[in-house]
Amino acid sequence: MILTVTLNSALDRLLFIDEFRPGATMRPYQMLEGVGGKGFDVSVVLQTLGAENLALGVVAGPTGRQLINLLDKYGINYELVWVEGETRIAHVIIETAHHRHSHLVAAGLSVSAEGYREFIERYERLLSQASWVIAGGSLATGVPASAYAELAEIARRQGVPMLIDSAGPPLVEAAAVRPAILKMNEIEFSESFGIQAGSLTELRLKAQALRDQNQLPALVITCGAAGILALTPEGSYLAAAPPQQAANAAGAGDGVSAALAWRLAQGYNWPEALRWAAATGAAVVLTEVTAECHWADIERLAGQTTVEVWEK
Repeated sequence: MILTVTLNSALDRLLFIDEFRPGATMRPYQMLEGVGGKGFDVSVVLQTLGAENLALGVVAGPTGRQLINLLDKYGINYELVWVEGETRIAHVIIETAHHRHSHLVAAGLSVSAEGYREFIERYERLLSQASWVIAGGSLATGVPASAYAELAEIARRQGVPMLIDSAGPPLVEAAAVRPAILKMNEIEFSESFGIQAGSLTELRLKAQALRDQNQLPALVITCGAAGILALTPEGSYLAAAPPQQAANAAGAGDGVSAALAWRLAQGYNWPEALRWAAATGAAVVLTEVTAECHWADIERLAGQTTVEVWEK
């Protein structure tokens, strides 16, 4: 079982417009709702992959109940800690003329010290059933910046590999515990570690230096259409699926996380796991709802995805 962790839940409200025009009145031609929060989105993808998983998260208020209805729709198993406040609504503005999306996210729930302790207790109990843990996203108010580092340390003690996908101080603190995979996108890498790179080659060199300095088992950086840069115990790789015309790219990175842990848990080597990860991320952008994807697309794209040893 793959355990997913969400410490800041959200309900995605997807607003489809042709193009954003500042100062103008814009009326979306379509509005949809989807699961939000990285861990929950990973569980949506894992359901498509047929991977047994359980979603552990914090939720609050009526919006939290709407979110649960969506989790039920996907057939996701979950354990939830109810806290004060309200689960966030993330307005995702999708400009179809430019095949791009933007997020407008309001502040949401608040986790008390007691609520956080309850979360940790449930996490420790569920770890005994897990083959992998995937945790990611921002942290709700009241959750300490050290949360991912603490979760990674608990997982290490129990011998369960962990993928952490986040940014900023929570990611930097987690790096010190050396989880099995530290993952982020190119912008998050730059902002979290204060490292600028003008090309993929420069990015690889600087990422390798950071990995060596922190003795990280694996560092994975998603680079949009350029692919996935992965510095792993088996070597450095660049995995790239064919470019897709995106209906909604939200959740693509969560597709990468889901497929990567799924295939590694099955004993696949890094190049093959990355092939499926890149294909899954590409499949996610073809659907309108956050993190949704179809197996037929994943399978087709896996056959078209390239994985090259990247020591350039």
